Amino acid sequence: MTIRNQRLSLLKQPISSTLNQHLIDYPTPSNLSYWWGFGPLAGLCLVIQIVTGVFLAMHYTPHVDLAFNSVEHVMRDVEGGWLLRYMHANGASMFLIVVHLHIFRGLYHASYSSPRELVRCLGVVIFLLMIVTAFTGYVPPWGQMSFWGATVITSLASAIPVVGDTIVTWLWGGFSVDNATLNRFFSLHHLLPLILVGASLLHLAALHQYGSNNPLGVHSEMDKIASYPYFYVKDLVGRVASAIFFSIWIFYAPNVLGHPDNYIPANPMPTPPHIVPEWYFLPIHAILRSIPDKSGGVAAIAPVSICLLALPFLKSMYVRSSSFRPIHQGIFWLLLADRLLLGWIGCQPVEAPFVTIGQIPPFVFFLFFAITPIPGRVGRGIPNSYTDETDQRKGKQGRGLSSVREDRTFNFMPSGKRGSRNRNGLFDLIDLSVPKRVLPRSMVQPGLAMEQACELGTPFRDLHRLDKEFQLMGRFFNWLLSESALTLCVRGINSTLEICRIRNYKLSSGNRISYC
Repeated sequence: MTIRNQRLSLLKQPISSTLNQHLIDYPTPSNLSYWWGFGPLAGLCLVIQIVTGVFLAMHYTPHVDLAFNSVEHVMRDVEGGWLLRYMHANGASMFLIVVHLHIFRGLYHASYSSPRELVRCLGVVIFLLMIVTAFTGYVPPWGQMSFWGATVITSLASAIPVVGDTIVTWLWGGFSVDNATLNRFFSLHHLLPLILVGASLLHLAALHQYGSNNPLGVHSEMDKIASYPYFYVKDLVGRVASAIFFSIWIFYAPNVLGHPDNYIPANPMPTPPHIVPEWYFLPIHAILRSIPDKSGGVAAIAPVSICLLALPFLKSMYVRSSSFRPIHQGIFWLLLADRLLLGWIGCQPVEAPFVTIGQIPPFVFFLFFAITPIPGRVGRGIPNSYTDETDQRKGKQGRGLSSVREDRTFNFMPSGKRGSRNRNGLFDLIDLSVPKRVLPRSMVQPGLAMEQACELGTPFRDLHRLDKEFQLMGRFFNWLLSESALTLCVRGINSTLEICRIRNYKLSSGNRISYC
């Protein structure tokens, strides 16, 4: 049996066939941009968090008298423990940054619209699980801010009528935040990532049911190429850039997002003057503070999740992508500015004028979901076909753009032949079986399709632009693998490790002293 036949036989196996179908030969729209790489990057962040968390758990002691010291033991005495701790602590923030970018990319291009409602709903569930997982992981270090953050957040459940106090007592495992609380949160912090992995797999399966959206928002079964090697290489560029950014973060500014009070052992007697949660909790914290009444603030959190889940069903637009919808673009940037303002308000003290200003962003946030169906009714979509556009120019009413120039449309074959091949077996022009959309030439340029595109079922797509990108990427990675680049990287890593050793450790008179 030849190697080729062995490979084909292996691909016919159930597990291999499924993996090949969803990871290697999965058909992907050929015009996806780098913004579509945040989904796979989020999966990589999840793997890093699980791996580093397992190694940290080997040295952690979940007891109120030993938890803080065990974290210090990892930082000071375990070889490479400081790197694991910083990767795990800052990796949570990196994970949520990537997921936020992934969410806002989906909002801008309306990837949540039909038929991908289930993808959106599962994404919201994953995001909520991430928030809960991050909160349960914030408590185990058992610093001053960890203790009081757990006290404040769990006390919010007491606002629930009838069963509120019972839920708080169950969460605490007693009548105050103590050793039972720490063990509960530590156990949940181990369980929730497993649920998160399962939800992520369901999210991926739901996405592959109908395929990915694209920057144009126009679905085509023909204009697709295999994920490997094209988008693997394209995603690799984003992963290398993210790895460089993350390395600079953990090596040179690992405590930039840490609160100073959390480097003090937990003490239930003195209350911190200003309790500030992690940055990813700040919008929720701001919404809670926007309503003076405790029950009202807690009640305002539930509609946030409901609005996020209901967004796919509020959409009524003919065109998905905001590239053709200036009204939706303005609303999107307003929502992004409102999200940043919520984060800023959440970290400010509870005093004037921040209390008054903090009541505006939540109103704008909920207003976004209330007016979401309106732009779809006001705006007009691109035509369904060249015939619709021609009829519209003759004065007939259609659902098309009212001013699309003739030179911005596809040049269809005058002979009427659809997708005819030339002498070399390549397609000359567009296959008209593809949805006939009137699109800007800067976004879709018809022309000679390459032989690889024909083999992959994309007879009309001109992939010369992608080839140029891959050539540039290849040159970049060849330089990375060259001797000069490797020498430079090794020297940089050695210098960075030496700086971290000098910064964190110093031997003085035989005793190890740490600089915080």
